[in-house]
Amino acid sequence: MFSYKHQVRVRYAETDNMGYVYYGNYAAYYEVARTEMLRSTGISYKELEDMGVMLPVIELHSQYIKAAKYDDLITINIYIREKPGIRIKFEYELFNEEGELLNTGSTQLVFVDMERNRPCRPPAIFQEKMAPFFGE
Repeated sequence: MFSYKHQVRVRYAETDNMGYVYYGNYAAYYEVARTEMLRSTGISYKELEDMGVMLPVIELHSQYIKAAKYDDLITINIYIREKPGIRIKFEYELFNEEGELLNTGSTQLVFVDMERNRPCRPPAIFQEKMAPFFGE
């Protein structure tokens, strides 16, 4: 299993009239954490795209438990529990500074060969970076 933590501070523009984070912004928080998690492995989304592979989201789930508010510092715990193949699943837990669980979610992405526009296996370099986290 691979895990990573990322923090974001809720900006005013991300809130609704009640001062709560607008529900659609949780997907953006997931993306920021996912991007930085991948970067922490030594390979970025941009590098994958430069190799001719993109990672579109094919599934998104989000459960809202407690509202995040303007200026809250949110900790996003992100996990890859299963070895990535053609698909890769990310799971998320968002906590406020008091350690209260605010949101859980998941996204599933698929590796796509950009030239053929078809699903593909992850590039070898990506598989090498992930191998230590899955007992290889």
